[in-house]
Amino acid sequence: MALFHYNFDKAGPGVPENAPRKKGIARFWEMLSRDSFAFWRAGMLALLSALPFMLGVWFAVATHALLPLLAAGLLGGALMAPQLVGLNDTILRSLRDEPGYWWATYCRAWKRNAKASLLPGAVFGLVLGAQIFALFLTQWGQNLVLTIAMLVGVFFLSGLALLTFTQIALLEMSFGGILRNALLLFLGYLPRAALAVLWLLLYTAAVALFFPLSVPVMLLLNFWLPVQAALQAFYPVLDKTFDLEKTIKAMRDADLNQPDGADR
Repeated sequence: MALFHYNFDKAGPGVPENAPRKKGIARFWEMLSRDSFAFWRAGMLALLSALPFMLGVWFAVATHALLPLLAAGLLGGALMAPQLVGLNDTILRSLRDEPGYWWATYCRAWKRNAKASLLPGAVFGLVLGAQIFALFLTQWGQNLVLTIAMLVGVFFLSGLALLTFTQIALLEMSFGGILRNALLLFLGYLPRAALAVLWLLLYTAAVALFFPLSVPVMLLLNFWLPVQAALQAFYPVLDKTFDLEKTIKAMRDADLNQPDGADR
């Protein structure tokens, strides 16, 4: 099933059969025409798993209570993290044009990455919850310095979280090593990182501004739209840094060339 049916794979006049991979909006629509249902399902799983975090933070803000905030940040963040990594993995496979059945690959990726995502989820969940708590309970809008610090903090956290969950989907490494990589990638490729984060923040701001009218939009677009836009913006850096496509192709070729009966 696909929400969009534009065919960007069909060669047209003057377009070679083995044309280079498309970029920008053409690439965006190409991915949607092929993988939109997979994106939506992975995004819905992420959205449903984020409900305890969102409801817990809302309750903490409404009651001005720190204990619900701690529970929502730590437990809610850990709960939604494996599904966020699963969504990242789904979109990264689409960016690599990797074939396969979505549910089978999603389950394998979830089992492989779930444990590694719990601690990052708890840490980022707690920090994000604290930022939201401070946003609603302080008069930061009346203090320019505090406003700038708050916005920079949200921007920085969003970039680190995106790059951390993306690396968990790609690498087997300690949280400290992944966080260090995320910081270096964020600062080393700041223009692309800023563009990726901008998509996340614009989408979040639009949903919050028009809530509750934005609820139907969330059911359709959930988390997949901003994450797809963000990862598409940053994917060239990831491929260049980790040599993703060559490495994965070599692993797949080695796996296919194993003799029958060999352990895999």
